[in-house]
Amino acid sequence: MILFTITFQLGSMMEVSEEEANIFMEEFEKLVEGIDAIGIFVHNTTISLPMFIPGFGVAWGLFSAFSTGFAFAAIVTITPELAEIPPVTILYLSPFGFMELFAYSLATSRSFILIRAIIKKTNIVQFLKPTLIEIGIVIGLLLVGGFLEDYMIKLSLEEGLTIPGF
Repeated sequence: MILFTITFQLGSMMEVSEEEANIFMEEFEKLVEGIDAIGIFVHNTTISLPMFIPGFGVAWGLFSAFSTGFAFAAIVTITPELAEIPPVTILYLSPFGFMELFAYSLATSRSFILIRAIIKKTNIVQFLKPTLIEIGIVIGLLLVGGFLEDYMIKLSLEEGLTIPGF
């Protein structure tokens, strides 16, 4: 979780020009248009499952963390009042953010464990059951997190709060 957080923080510290931020927001708005809880779940699951791939999953997890941080930096460029919010609070203080952080960290750490076993020429059959259990945990967390995130987005929209991209 620490490595994911640090990489996310680094991405959020990137300088994003207004032109880059506008392009990002246009693409982001297309991505989230009409998205619901299941859509959020599917999106997050397609990001997390490759994180289980031995070796590649570590790189993919760090890339995902950096990209998410960069997305936050782009949103801050468009909505400067968000600059007051430390980026990691999104990960740790929102229930769905923490669930996603835990899920991604679990998947990435399993990737590391598997590549380490392969390098050491350990029989990886013994890792099959724990890996399947962790995939189930990740899917469960992301499913609940998707519904929670959807609920919180809808609630904030009912309250009249504006969320960039929604």
